[in-house]
Amino acid sequence: MPELPEVESLAEFLRDRAVGRTVAAVDVVAFQALKTVDPPISALGGLTVTDVSRHGKFLDLDCDGLHLVVHLARAGWLRWREDLSGAKPVRPGKGPLAVRVRLAPDELGLAPGFELTEAGTQKRLAAYVVRNPEDVPGVAGLGPDPLAEDFTADALAAILRGNRTQIKGLLRDQKVIAGIGNAYSDEVLHVAKMSPFKIASSLTEAQVADLHEAIVTTLRDAVGRARGLAAKDLKAEKKSGLRVHGRTGEKCEVCGDTIREVSFADSSLQYCPTCQTGGKPLADRRLSRLLK
Repeated sequence: MPELPEVESLAEFLRDRAVGRTVAAVDVVAFQALKTVDPPISALGGLTVTDVSRHGKFLDLDCDGLHLVVHLARAGWLRWREDLSGAKPVRPGKGPLAVRVRLAPDELGLAPGFELTEAGTQKRLAAYVVRNPEDVPGVAGLGPDPLAEDFTADALAAILRGNRTQIKGLLRDQKVIAGIGNAYSDEVLHVAKMSPFKIASSLTEAQVADLHEAIVTTLRDAVGRARGLAAKDLKAEKKSGLRVHGRTGEKCEVCGDTIREVSFADSSLQYCPTCQTGGKPLADRRLSRLLK
């Protein structure tokens, strides 16, 4: 799933290539992906892309005040095309293509644009056409952005105070902190040397400071590594930069212990016992329930 660093990089990528260009047309192939009807998506035709920004994991293209807001969900991605003038029409229900945004031809006659695709059978990619990004329910309910200047250690302490949620789940909750998903929550907790099952309200002042530093540095480092990369290269870069997530059975780069995995909610998490849990493997609670 694209998380804050990848979506931030996609926003930068599109700012460099799409801002200042006119939208020729937007073709919706997967009708379930379009979540709004007013304004109609056809209203984007003829408008100029004036800015591209990010709200948590949402990508926002401002087209003369009308916004195309996209959430790539778990299996969605953005593919840039240098020339879509010869692109063949795609029938609904065929292949991974969900939405195609065609821009007006340039002085060379090339008509660039991008395609939103989604792999797998569970189709959750969502596109909205709104007058204000806050009209998108997921955007309106977002928590603070962890890369914003006002996301301080004190702000994080206020979020954690009295919260009995396990820290892993809290970091993934978009209504609490925007932009962090399953992968980067694993990375943050490894950097902070913290158990994913630790209760949020139990953190000491020093642990809150360490967690805040881990959040900010982990995300900023990931954004920095991805900066300047083509959209097609971002997935590989993300995977190569992860130290624990998706690396079950490999050696921890910090201590050499074996990275472990446990089931968590609707997914799984990875962690290092030596770095995070005092050398003790965590119990896989979902598996334990199945064995009873």
